[in-house]
Amino acid sequence: MARSGSHQPYPRSARVNEILREVISEELLRLEDFDERLGLITVTGVVVSPDLRQATVYLDSLRAEAREALEELRGDIQAAVNAQTRLKRTPRLSFAADPAVAEGEAIEEILRRQDHDGH
Repeated sequence: MARSGSHQPYPRSARVNEILREVISEELLRLEDFDERLGLITVTGVVVSPDLRQATVYLDSLRAEAREALEELRGDIQAAVNAQTRLKRTPRLSFAADPAVAEGEAIEEILRRQDHDGH
């Protein structure tokens, strides 16, 4: 089957994002048993840079102690990515709170206030 230029049905970066999300989620579940600072966090998405050298891991929340733990465990998480993927290079991971989650919570709060004020 021939492909035409940039019309790929599922671009490589999207596939890499999904693979990284799955691997990192599994690794965080494993690490939660060893580091209570992580608590229960959920990987909501991963976005790799176009050259696949950097990856931002978005989490549902990122408390200070969880951020500290993730920075300390970054090497272990990247080693898991390296062991479970066939990427030429393992992207350098950075962690951030998912802005969509915060925006959703803010909207819910506004709706709760309107509902409360209306009754």
